Amino acid sequence: MKKNALFLLLFPSFFLLSCKLKSNNPLPEKEKVKGGHPEWIMQGNIYEVNTRQYTPEGTFNAFATHLDRLKEMGVQTVWFMPINPISKKDRKGTLGSYYAVADYTGINPEYGTLEDWKSLVKKIHEKNMKVLIDWVPNHTGADHPWLQTHPDFFVKDSTGQAATMFDWTDTRVLDFKNNVMQDSMIAAMKYWVTETGIDGFRVDVAWNVPGEFWKKCIPQLKTVKNDLFFLAEGDKAYLMTSGFDAFYPWEMFHMMVKVAAGDRPAFALDSIKTKYDTTYPKEAIPMYFTSNHDENSWNKSDFATFPGPSHAPFAVFTQTMGGTVPLVYSGQEEPLLRPLPFFEKDSLIFKKLERAKFYTTLQKLRTSNPALAADASFRKIKAGDDKAIYAYVREKSGKKILVILNLSKKEQGITISDKTLLGNPYNVFMGTTEPLGDSEWKIQPWGYVIYEYKE
Repeated sequence: MKKNALFLLLFPSFFLLSCKLKSNNPLPEKEKVKGGHPEWIMQGNIYEVNTRQYTPEGTFNAFATHLDRLKEMGVQTVWFMPINPISKKDRKGTLGSYYAVADYTGINPEYGTLEDWKSLVKKIHEKNMKVLIDWVPNHTGADHPWLQTHPDFFVKDSTGQAATMFDWTDTRVLDFKNNVMQDSMIAAMKYWVTETGIDGFRVDVAWNVPGEFWKKCIPQLKTVKNDLFFLAEGDKAYLMTSGFDAFYPWEMFHMMVKVAAGDRPAFALDSIKTKYDTTYPKEAIPMYFTSNHDENSWNKSDFATFPGPSHAPFAVFTQTMGGTVPLVYSGQEEPLLRPLPFFEKDSLIFKKLERAKFYTTLQKLRTSNPALAADASFRKIKAGDDKAIYAYVREKSGKKILVILNLSKKEQGITISDKTLLGNPYNVFMGTTEPLGDSEWKIQPWGYVIYEYKE
């Protein structure tokens, strides 16, 4: 994007018109909100669905056949990548980018109909699971109707045309100093809550939408449904003071990749956690992950960034670390060992499900034990060579979990000196209680152990 357009996008003034959207559909009863967050997310997890690639059909109805399997795997919240129609103008590849939205209140016909979507949401809710949709407020596709009906909704480049960002030539950047555009954006977001009953939004490029908009948008949406969850694709602290519940911890992810490659010691993770603890509000929730649609398609995660046996301890880290809500991307349970193309069809095949039991154990433990809740305490402990061993204790409501990770390709010695951790805890992955004393024992390369202390 041109420099003048970038300046306008980053330094606007803001005014917000109130907007109301009539709904003929009754909303579900509002749930309790805890510490500013929906209570249902505190021991929850997120599973990202790439509808296009999930099945050969690439439809909502075809995806629905996987719901029982995902429920059994312990999935609690299902996040769908954008479900809107994709612009045809300047389209990339054959099918285009999911994030070049042609209609904010429309359904991508490749996926099915609005009735298909409503049916899918209903089925997910019947299984006591939650639904997030991907929202793209920073830009529209290159043939979005607003470009004709409201050209003033868009940032202009030096030629007076609607601007683009980076190499996203299939999109056009929205101007958040325009009051009517803000009103229209909020109304479109309300539509999906009132008409289809979703439970929240993952917001694309949230880092380039000013905080003043979110401070007005999110409260308006929560007057419609109090326990909505908002996940920001971004790692700027202002997002967490603007109404979002969770953020993308990119710095932690990149450090994890370096540790997995042997470029940094395990204790390097501490510096990132300290930064989050001191920079972000106490209640901010990082969404830890080993892969997502961007990292898989463009950077070969997790099969190249956390290859072979190194995947497991880092996956345990994402699922059990302090403060987090963990993410699993489509196909990681298989596992997915290739990058899915972003603009073409390449169906996932679920056949081996080699990691399904592994993820089931982690996700059901999180759901059942409050010691892994996002607001449970975290305490790092010394259990071995801190260049390789990363160990910590989580506690809440009288429950306690000990996690020991070998983030190296060499066998390591483990010694537990904290007397409060000795005894006969339950080894979660082995499924048995075992004695834990203060004498040294060995943990295999890329090994992991979770001990649950039961009453």
